[in-house]
Amino acid sequence: MGNFSIHFTKIQFLIKINRQLSPEILIFEKFRNLMQKTSKQFDEVIQVCRELFSNKLSDYGASFRVLRTSSLTDQIFIKVKSLRNFQTTGVSKVGESAEENFIAIVNYSIIGLIQLEKGFADDFKQDKSEILNLYDRFAFEAKDLMMKKNHDYGEAWREMRISSITDLIYQKVLRTKQIEDNAGATLVSEGIDANYFDMLNYAVFCLIKFSEEKEVFKPTII
Repeated sequence: MGNFSIHFTKIQFLIKINRQLSPEILIFEKFRNLMQKTSKQFDEVIQVCRELFSNKLSDYGASFRVLRTSSLTDQIFIKVKSLRNFQTTGVSKVGESAEENFIAIVNYSIIGLIQLEKGFADDFKQDKSEILNLYDRFAFEAKDLMMKKNHDYGEAWREMRISSITDLIYQKVLRTKQIEDNAGATLVSEGIDANYFDMLNYAVFCLIKFSEEKEVFKPTII
């Protein structure tokens, strides 16, 4: 992102010395502002997800550490199936909101990345600060990846429907399940970790869209 920041600084300088801005500079400035907005919104969503993760970590301990990554992938599969069913029928008898399911996908994806790095354990005895540091690290890496892709794709996700992004998560989780069934072997595809990062970021996009619809991002979490 270093070169990108330097380029933005140059644009800002040009704006100050030239009141007659070219259309190209105006478009670039608008894109820069939108990228900054996305960065801020990403942080706000992750803060909500992390707070829930931290609270559950305090209540249950690091219980997820006994789960293999295939179990976490199946949890994401369940959540996205629930989302697709609700988007199709408009009925949820359990009462979970779409926001809650997307938050779960964010957190399960980060947990999956933690498990890929550390492997699964036989007990819950884990240092909370270490786990939260890993959470923060993977959230940071996800954001860095998201910002780079946003730069290349021009914030295209903002023109997509939540249902379409949900389908992309479903596609990614099915791919992940297939890779796991192949014992992690791929010929040309990205690995399991790349799919977790993508599912995480897609879920964040949906949560950002919900936040814009509701003005204030306050999902109901029990």
